[in-house]
Amino acid sequence: MAVQEQGERVDAAEGEGAVRRPRVQKNVTRTIASDICADVFPIGAFLPTEAELCLRYGVSRTVIRESLKILESKGLVRGRSRVGTVVCPKEEWNILDQQVLEWIGPRIFELDLLTCVLDARRAIEPFAAEFAAERATVQEVAEIERAWERMRDAEGDLSAFTEADVAFHAGLLKASHNQVFMQLASIIQAALEFSLHASNEAADTRGEAVEIHKRLVEALRMRDKAAARECSHRMLDIAARDIAIAVRNHPAER
Repeated sequence: MAVQEQGERVDAAEGEGAVRRPRVQKNVTRTIASDICADVFPIGAFLPTEAELCLRYGVSRTVIRESLKILESKGLVRGRSRVGTVVCPKEEWNILDQQVLEWIGPRIFELDLLTCVLDARRAIEPFAAEFAAERATVQEVAEIERAWERMRDAEGDLSAFTEADVAFHAGLLKASHNQVFMQLASIIQAALEFSLHASNEAADTRGEAVEIHKRLVEALRMRDKAAARECSHRMLDIAARDIAIAVRNHPAER
């Protein structure tokens, strides 16, 4: 059967190997990545040949090659000349990448990535809060406060609440005026979003989070470094509690 894909045609026989037929390049990439994340293609194993992948996904060699390039750029696979394409260890995956996190999906709990993100936040955010209390401009404090107001007003809307929560923490890192923290604000944004969404979703009520964020804004405004740091620690303790609930609600697959 002839399958149309991005202006090219490829003959793909119907049969056991023709599992899925995604029509768009990004869908092919996502499907292969999802199969890797689900251990359909285990760590250390070689992917099927290009011809076999064409048959499996019902697309042309060009599409498969482009998809494999994307996956390699994100650390999921590595091409070996004259040997094939091998699935890389999870430690090599770019887990801070938005697409990789989406591909991992529910297995983010199994891989303990939320706890890893929380550990990184514990190492960074209290210092960022203290620095921000000393260095933030009036405009930066106002932007952080606007993010808090959006959290307060969107408490019943998980997506809007999480979006505002991410803006709050990204703004805090930037307001530290530490160049490394400022760079991290954009690097970890996707992972932060996934982490905050999980903890916010697990919380029985978001009122406690709204209150501690408000207290941090007040500490920034008063230039109280100790209070800002303490608020950040308390915020992370609340996040740790809610992430633990989220993990219990999503037991790892066996």
